[in-house]
Amino acid sequence: MTPRLRPDQYREIVRRALDEDLGAGDVTTEATVAPGQRARGTFLAKSECVVAGLDVSVEAFRQLEPEIVTTWNRHDGDWVSPGETIGTIQGRASTLLVAERTALNFLQRLSGIATLTQAYVTAAEGAKIRITDTRKTTPGLRALEKYAVRVGGGASHRSDLASGILLKDNHVALVGSVREAVRRARANGPHVLRVVVEVDNLTQLDEALEAGAEGILLDNFQARDMAEAVKRVRERRPQVVIEASGGVTLDRIHEISKTGVDVISIGSLTHSARAVDFSCEIRPTDGRGERES
Repeated sequence: MTPRLRPDQYREIVRRALDEDLGAGDVTTEATVAPGQRARGTFLAKSECVVAGLDVSVEAFRQLEPEIVTTWNRHDGDWVSPGETIGTIQGRASTLLVAERTALNFLQRLSGIATLTQAYVTAAEGAKIRITDTRKTTPGLRALEKYAVRVGGGASHRSDLASGILLKDNHVALVGSVREAVRRARANGPHVLRVVVEVDNLTQLDEALEAGAEGILLDNFQARDMAEAVKRVRERRPQVVIEASGGVTLDRIHEISKTGVDVISIGSLTHSARAVDFSCEIRPTDGRGERES
């Protein structure tokens, strides 16, 4: 099972989201709903999806009412069908109305990422390969979105720039050559981190291997060149980890997985996932449906 997010990873994010939506106050709820009204919200799936982000969703209600009561029928990582009840939440009607949209926004976004990730993982089924995310995440939401990828069966790539040495084309251009970039990375970078080099063609691949790269990222390679790159790496440096990235779509996963690469990193898992649809139906629980004067 994927470890749950720690509250400190999302508490402030949720607070800012609530502030953004609430503004100076929910004028509609304040004008129509009695302050003491109690209610129950029922979360319903509107489409097939992998659920992700329940804890984050609940946090939106809990910040307004710490004693809110939740009962979940499903958990992060579960597959649900249209019309299925995910769970219920009980508390003040005003709390449910104010936090509903913020809660659903998180739930829909993270579940969309988890659902898309599972589709990629399923397409690669049978291959000894790892599907990972990238740093192409929504600013401020990286921890949440990478968590959703893991819920969907994928793995996390670098969480930030300090997590790994990845020499990309711009680094090479600024330094002058792949060989020199690897030399500097080895001399000046943390010794515990692998030196990974992004290559655009087979010539750069050969240079990276000769320079002693410990990981290779094949950027926008066609399947034929990818297979040749894997062959060269396995013959000369079999311990080197090979990653494919760039231009990866769902219909290409099968052919890419057959080339023998170890990792496929996919930016679209987070930057292009479609939010899935949920609703929260709120109904009174104490019979007090009229505004008190």
